[in-house]
Amino acid sequence: MSLTVEERERFFAEPLVAVLSVAAGSERGPVTAPVWYAYRPGDDIMLFTGRTSRKARLIEQAGRFTLTVQRTSPSYRYAAVEGPAAFVAVTPELVEKVAGRYLPADEVPRYARDVLTRGEELIAIRLRPERWNAADLGPSH
Repeated sequence: MSLTVEERERFFAEPLVAVLSVAAGSERGPVTAPVWYAYRPGDDIMLFTGRTSRKARLIEQAGRFTLTVQRTSPSYRYAAVEGPAAFVAVTPELVEKVAGRYLPADEVPRYARDVLTRGEELIAIRLRPERWNAADLGPSH
């Protein structure tokens, strides 16, 4: 059963690990990788990655990408969102916002400090939701 706009946005706002997919050219399938992200219903989706990572380079080339999340219980539910990408500077606040969805609160500051100082230059990527595909395949309510 398709999810309403409100249902899919609430579901996507849960701290689920997303799978990012971006076109990798005509000779290969898309690059697909798990990512942490931040999202509030009605807003853009934010994530960060290495500035020179393959996925960042491919997103820059394609100008867009897809994120998919899923849950297998109590019923199988998924949501995929696709749209244009924009690159912005990574801030400590963004790293803490993303990490805070996945880590215990007392571990977030150390994680953020480590990520921001480990040597790899990071870039934030904003996904503007344009197209959604979402459903709950469990029993009818």
